[in-house]
Amino acid sequence: MKGKVVILAGGFGTRISEYSNVIPKPMIEIGNMPILWHIMKYYSSFGLKEFVILLGYKGNYIREYFLDYRYRSSVLSIDFKSNEVSMKNRVIEDWKVHLVDTGLHTMTGGRINKVKEIVGEDDFFLTYGDGLSDVNIEKTYDSHKSSGKCLTMTAVKPSGRFGRLSFDDAGNVTHFLEKAKKDESWINGGFFICSPKVFDYLSGEENEIFEQAPLMDMASSHQINCYKHNGFWQCMDTLSDKNKLEDIWKSGEAAWKTWS
Repeated sequence: MKGKVVILAGGFGTRISEYSNVIPKPMIEIGNMPILWHIMKYYSSFGLKEFVILLGYKGNYIREYFLDYRYRSSVLSIDFKSNEVSMKNRVIEDWKVHLVDTGLHTMTGGRINKVKEIVGEDDFFLTYGDGLSDVNIEKTYDSHKSSGKCLTMTAVKPSGRFGRLSFDDAGNVTHFLEKAKKDESWINGGFFICSPKVFDYLSGEENEIFEQAPLMDMASSHQINCYKHNGFWQCMDTLSDKNKLEDIWKSGEAAWKTWS
């Protein structure tokens, strides 16, 4: 597959302030690597190698991370006598990364609109910098092309945070379901594929929220295709979510790890 991957990475991350007071949310680490890196590795496993990262809050941390990426992933040899430094790459990512400052207080719709020229006239992939999944990007793209719609949205059913209890008339617990679904509703899973026509639904205002008027207008115009994903999906809104993802990674059973 070909196409640019646009990643929203500029929010304040207030619900996980234990980390976001210091670093931007996409730089919070899972298994000693930023969640942003995990997202990019996942997309690149489908052959998508060009990324447009929409910066905002503490965006310089993300800039510095990628400027230093070769050093971070290399073996450095320092000869103090000759003052020579050599670098041997252990991992070389075949990535092209655009880092775009879209403003501190700009909302999601305003951020997306600012990269219209970079995206160009081709379909592009869009996601948030705080969610992981094993959604099949290739099948999602096939669904998008077959639909002919302006946008394809991945729909997921998130697991509940608590077990579900059933009671009898006397108040006795009759059934306990661990890791129950919150309900039977599908929600926006945050893995989109967009036609350039998406920009026709954006006002250009910095305070525009993509998930409100633009998506609602597309839905009213029957321009949103839905790809239902029943597999793994987990956002990182809170410290509890972060710890859950960390535990999954340490277990060696991270569903999103599709690279060797």
